[in-house]
Amino acid sequence: MTDVKRFLKLNDIDAYKISFHLSNYVWSVVVRWDFFAKKTIGAQFVDAADSISANIAEGFGRYFKKDKVKFYRYSSGSLKECFDWNEKAKVRNLITEDEYRNIFNQLDKLPKAINSLIKYTNDKLTV
Repeated sequence: MTDVKRFLKLNDIDAYKISFHLSNYVWSVVVRWDFFAKKTIGAQFVDAADSISANIAEGFGRYFKKDKVKFYRYSSGSLKECFDWNEKAKVRNLITEDEYRNIFNQLDKLPKAINSLIKYTNDKLTV
């Protein structure tokens, strides 16, 4: 019997899965907006949402623990930015209450998921 090591894959990470699906949802909402709303809020909202999963992916691909954690923390900054864009989109009547709530609920899951990823990285990696 051989001892097979199972390596962690990007799609195994909850923070990545949640943020990836969220970014695609935000895209599907923003793409329906008029030109002005897309240009002023929409592009930044999509960029911030995309940045959450992109920074997790980039951190995951880094070799050194400090580099990994740095990018995971960048994703936390983008997460806070998304909360802001979501609030602005709601106040400016660009999204429905259901869209707002869906985005908010997904964003609300991410701080714990990202912090768990950071803790796991700090606890399990030696380099």
